[in-house]
Amino acid sequence: MKNFFLIGGPMGVGKTTVSRELLKSLPRCAFLDGDWCWTMQPFTVSDETKAMVLDNITHVLTNFLRCSAYDNVVFCWVMHQQKIVDDILSSLPLDGVRVVNISLTCMPDALTARIRRDIAAGLRDESAVSRALSYLPLYETVQSIKLDTTAISASEA
Repeated sequence: MKNFFLIGGPMGVGKTTVSRELLKSLPRCAFLDGDWCWTMQPFTVSDETKAMVLDNITHVLTNFLRCSAYDNVVFCWVMHQQKIVDDILSSLPLDGVRVVNISLTCMPDALTARIRRDIAAGLRDESAVSRALSYLPLYETVQSIKLDTTAISASEA
């Protein structure tokens, strides 16, 4: 049986870092960060670009899930609404696939500190703090395993 791990959470919570740890520790594993499908210039959010990104994500995930070379597929992205998770899952070939949906969370002060480190490193802008904090409570309604990363390392997560 193939395993498909969805790792959601607000920006800065550790999705990519945890996903990279899974990639290193799980046998025969493939990894897709949904943000890679948003890497474009200019960065434009519209109905058209959202549909394109979702199509790109589901296309790559479908190929990973169908490929016999991989037993584990890890996908991370900001999935703060159940509809996002449902839209992705409904577009994938999931026969014989165990789906594990995890939402990473942390305390607001820890999230703020992490994002401020990213801002200082030039990875994010100041608006990321308020956006991430506004998304944090939305994960309470997402049907997923909740994992608080406030006081644990990525490898512990």
